[in-house]
Amino acid sequence: MINISILGGSGYAGGEVLRILLAHPQVRIKEVTSRQFAGQSVSVAHPNLRKVTDLLFIHPDKLSECDFLFVALPNKSSAEQMQKLMKLAPKIIDLGSDFRLHDPAVFKKWYREDHASPDLLPKFIYGLAELHREEIKKASYVACGGCEATASILALYPLHKNGLIEENVIIDAKMSSSQAGASASLSSHHPERSGAVRSYMPTGHRHTAEIEQELPGFQTAISATAIDMVRGLLVTIHATPKTGVTEKDIWKTYRQIYGNEPFIRIVKETTGIYRYPEPKILQGTNYCDIGFELDKHTDRLVVIAAIDNLVKGTAGQAVQAMNLMCGFEEAAGLGFPGLHPI
Repeated sequence: MINISILGGSGYAGGEVLRILLAHPQVRIKEVTSRQFAGQSVSVAHPNLRKVTDLLFIHPDKLSECDFLFVALPNKSSAEQMQKLMKLAPKIIDLGSDFRLHDPAVFKKWYREDHASPDLLPKFIYGLAELHREEIKKASYVACGGCEATASILALYPLHKNGLIEENVIIDAKMSSSQAGASASLSSHHPERSGAVRSYMPTGHRHTAEIEQELPGFQTAISATAIDMVRGLLVTIHATPKTGVTEKDIWKTYRQIYGNEPFIRIVKETTGIYRYPEPKILQGTNYCDIGFELDKHTDRLVVIAAIDNLVKGTAGQAVQAMNLMCGFEEAAGLGFPGLHPI
């Protein structure tokens, strides 16, 4: 049993970590912080946790030493505090964007400012177990991947590894409202967001840097669209297969690389409304569903991936990494299968 704390527990990411770990068999939650709700029940921010726990939020300044720390702060905040946080816990997972990129020059290009702690970047392992399982097992510090990057990397990784597609890929990402976080804004205001199909970043998406870091040699173009959905993310990826690549080759590649992965499912059916990945039925789960179609007419491979952005795209990914770092069963605490209908 380990004592864990969550720094930044009132947002959606921290709340999901809390929800998952409350049912984890080898974890005791020591402290959960919130400036806004210090002294109040965690159920004030997360009403789904009523009668599940008696934990109260504490102020971040009162955070004490623990065995394992989850950092779920706004972008830039964890980089500014990480030196201090490393004195409180021997193992840390950062759920934000501050430590995902290894190169401070790349960080500056995409985030348009210098990194606050560039010397710490090499200490962090990118948090996708499917790519970095052995490194994560030995790691003290892990940075979770961004939600859009997570779905895209997992969809493309086998094709990249086995050299089945050309290096230029186009990613159409459909994003739910929760990916913007718990803070309200004009774009999240109900009259503005409800019913929207809004192209908010047709070029220049920051997760491009993560994808190109994890899949070196690829040139990635992302177009992101906000849709009327609270949870979930769907990427539709357009790629060019290399000469001679067949559907059988693609099937073989995905099965070879992902056949034993606990949270990857290849979804490609011939009938039914769920014959391709659908984020709706992944809500609350740590699964990434991946499907594909090979279009011979246009010589195009379309790869589709769906996740819950708050679980496999954030908190579930973090707990999966924690399990590996601590020597626990990798799927511990992550067995929720989703709901249908929903």
